[in-house]
Amino acid sequence: MPHPAPATSTDLTHRLVPAPAGRIHLAEQGTGPLVLLVHGFPECWYSWRHQLPALAAAGYRAVAIDVRGYGRSSRPEPVDAYRMLELVEDNVAVVDALGEREAVIVGHDWGATIAAGSALLRPDVFRAVGLLSVPYTPPGGPKPSEVFAGMGGPEEFYVSYFQQPGRAEAEIEPDVRGWLAGFYAALSADTMPGPGAPDPHFVTPGGTLRDRFPAGPAPAWLDASDLDVYAGEFERTGLTGALNRYRNMDRDWADLAEHTGAPVTQPSLFLGGALDPSTTWLADAIAAYPTTLPGLSSSHVLDGCGHWIQQERPQETIRLLTAWLDSLSGTA
Repeated sequence: MPHPAPATSTDLTHRLVPAPAGRIHLAEQGTGPLVLLVHGFPECWYSWRHQLPALAAAGYRAVAIDVRGYGRSSRPEPVDAYRMLELVEDNVAVVDALGEREAVIVGHDWGATIAAGSALLRPDVFRAVGLLSVPYTPPGGPKPSEVFAGMGGPEEFYVSYFQQPGRAEAEIEPDVRGWLAGFYAALSADTMPGPGAPDPHFVTPGGTLRDRFPAGPAPAWLDASDLDVYAGEFERTGLTGALNRYRNMDRDWADLAEHTGAPVTQPSLFLGGALDPSTTWLADAIAAYPTTLPGLSSSHVLDGCGHWIQQERPQETIRLLTAWLDSLSGTA
């Protein structure tokens, strides 16, 4: 099945808008109700390249941002500048800078968590929320660092591995392009390690994440020009801003303590990949949606799909996302 044609530079408007981060870069296409698209790790606005023109054609103002620390957005130096409260305020500032009062927010991976946090904390601005790949889990529970430290036995979970500033950067930055290619392949349906293979989410003592990345061809969704875009961005910016999101999980846990167990009540959508560990590890979170996402009106787990859902399965994502957005017309 052919992919939708990606947007070209003549189709998109790129600009920088003021935000608490300093400036947020965005790519914008179309007119109509605002749909704010938030990427995950390690990506940028470009991960929405298929959805931007399709949403514009469907009558929406589609805006994909570079989250602070990524791409052409500002990269504050303090680690704690990447806590959830700051990222939510960036999103609010983007909506305001675009001259809008409200938006539907849709996120993938970390972007899904940021989108959910935005909807939870600012329901006055974010009237509906779409979550791709990472299910919603309400704030609360055990301290994240303690949970992750207890995973994997003698091996180290990747989130714990990312905690120490400079450590993962030392692995990634000497060969950004090669590392990204391996990371994308490790979580893509057509290239991920098979059953029984060592899990690429864990690091052996003294090892690195890339030790378990699959060797071989790139995923079908990732051609050389796509990889060039991602590699070019991270070769220019480094990885610290992106990795600092992981380094704030305990701060988020403390910051959001007053919202422990809180549901997101706005109309919501969830799309996951059946082969994505995020879907299987967090199966209990999906099962809890009647309580935690009472406004859920569209939920789909795509067979044979990995983690990079809007790039692996762009047409299905466009179809499901557009149908859900169209269903919100009565709530605009």
